[in-house]
Formats: sequence, C-alpha cells, structure tokens
Amino acid sequence: MKNIKDELQNIILGDGPIGSSSKLKQVQNFLRKNARPSEGIEKQEYFKGEEEKCLIDFAAEHSLFYLNEIDELMFISEGAEQRVYKFDDLNVIKLNSSIFYEYWLDYFNNLLIHNFFFSSTNYDFLGFKIIDEQLYAVVKQQFVIANETTDLQSVRSFLEYNSFRNTRNNDYISDDLGLIFEDLHDENVLTKDGILYFIDTVFYISKKFFD
Repeated sequence: MKNIKDELQNIILGDGPIGSSSKLKQVQNFLRKNARPSEGIEKQEYFKGEEEKCLIDFAAEHSLFYLNEIDELMFISEGAEQRVYKFDDLNVIKLNSSIFYEYWLDYFNNLLIHNFFFSSTNYDFLGFKIIDEQLYAVVKQQFVIANETTDLQSVRSFLEYNSFRNTRNNDYISDDLGLIFEDLHDENVLTKDGILYFIDTVFYISKKFFD
C-alpha cells in the first residue's frame, strides 16, 4: 500500500509528464503551483473565479483550447457536472465544468488519480472550451456498453479488497491512501461481461494523502 501511495504522490506532486497524459499534467502542474490554501466558502468561490481567469490565460498561451465544434447531434446525456457526446465508434467526449470540485486543481487531480487506477477507461484531456461564457474541460474516454446490471455489493467488495471502506451510500474512503472516492452508483460504474468499468469517478485528496 505504501508503494501505491508513493506512486500517487509522485503523480500528483511531481512535475514530470505522465506518458500520454502530459497535456493533462501540464495543466495540473500550473494549477498546483498557483494554488491557494483552502479558506471559507466565500473566499473559495472568489479564488476559484481567479483560478479560472488564470487558467483561461494559460490555456490561450499554451494552445490548450479544443478547437473542434461540438456537434449537438452527437449528444448522448448530461448530468449536473458534464455533457456527454459520441466521438467515434469507440469513444465519447465529456465536457466537465468542475462544479463538483472546490477548485479546478481538484478536478485535474481526480483525472490523474482515475488514470492511475483505471487505465481501461482513462481520460484523455483534449483541452478547454468556453460555451455560453462557461469554461469546460474536454476529455475523451472509451465508450463502454454495459451488458449487465451493476451489483453495488460487488463494487463494495472490490473497493474493500483495495483498502476503501464504505462511509455512506455509495461513498468510500481509504485512510491508507488518503483518498475519498464518492458517487459510485450504477451509472458511474458499469458492468460488461462480468467486469466493472469505472467511468465517472469523483476522487478527492484528504489531509492523510500528504502524510
């Protein structure tokens, strides 16, 4: 478990690119180096707004905007945090506004953690897009077609085997890794041919991550 935590800390706190996710890591590095300590809700909202302005400037300077048009005919679904579109026969693209995260940095940390644990459904960061004055991250991901109903008890058993304990409903925490893992309902974890596919993860880093 210590080796896994060491690898995660290197991915989140290190400065080097991580293979094909170097563009993703480039943005995370920028956000991490410009991060502010967490404070009250009002200051968090202010700092996220300032963070977003800096992020837009950074994306423009480093050509990190996704220039392709979003074809609404390819629209599949949407939730509170993202819109999903068909990209090709094998992949979808997701537009995420990071609404579930206090800061954009937290969202990009989530992407890196997801890619570490779930390479079969890794996120490929394509860039940013501004739609109706709202900033979105655009990511590409394998399109998984479930052929079985996900058994949430199987999800729980899988996570408990990997040091995550259930805290409530579909939320989990790993004290060993210093990670919080939430919202694991049967639309975010799909089952195909008896294999679990985690497609929409919500990871948060706890204070224990830095121990």
